[in-house]
Amino acid sequence: AEIVDVVDLMYSEFPYAALTVVIATYLVLFLLLRSVLLPLKAVILNALSLTASYGALVFIFQDGHLSSLLNFQPLGFIEASLPIVMFCVLFGLSMDYEVFLLSRVREAWDQTGDNRLAVATGLARSGRIITGAALILVVVAAAFVSADVVLIKALGLGIGLAIALDASIVRTLLVPATMRLLGDWNWWAPRIVLRVLPERGLEH
Repeated sequence: AEIVDVVDLMYSEFPYAALTVVIATYLVLFLLLRSVLLPLKAVILNALSLTASYGALVFIFQDGHLSSLLNFQPLGFIEASLPIVMFCVLFGLSMDYEVFLLSRVREAWDQTGDNRLAVATGLARSGRIITGAALILVVVAAAFVSADVVLIKALGLGIGLAIALDASIVRTLLVPATMRLLGDWNWWAPRIVLRVLPERGLEH
């Protein structure tokens, strides 16, 4: 009964905490990028990699696929704290990569005024660093998969999958592609709002 109460308490408060994080992230990115759409796109793409990792964990640890390969006994459910811990870790890591990439793109946009060139330049300046940092985290997370405790094993696998997906598909393909499609709308913001903002965004 106590465990059920704890789980109910966690998940009754978690949506509000997650919403607060998302709103705060949007506002910080708006100040940094001076754009309405880019912070929204960043949040959506972060949610994409996060939910993909959730799906993988359900497929592997709840449904029991690959249990013999990963050496664990499926329990038929996911540890209640796992989605919350993963949200906290992965949202922060993914957003850090996003900020690093978009800040470089913004710098190039300020210099050239050409959206296509700014996206290509920003990706060229940040791509190797993001990939290298992600590779290190994937290796560290992979070490957790060898743990005997299923929770640690699932956490390591979930983080590793999400970071690999984020660095290989989201940052290198989806972010540049969506920015290319949006064109100059990437940098739109109401003039009345821009007037009260500092001339330069926040430094990363």
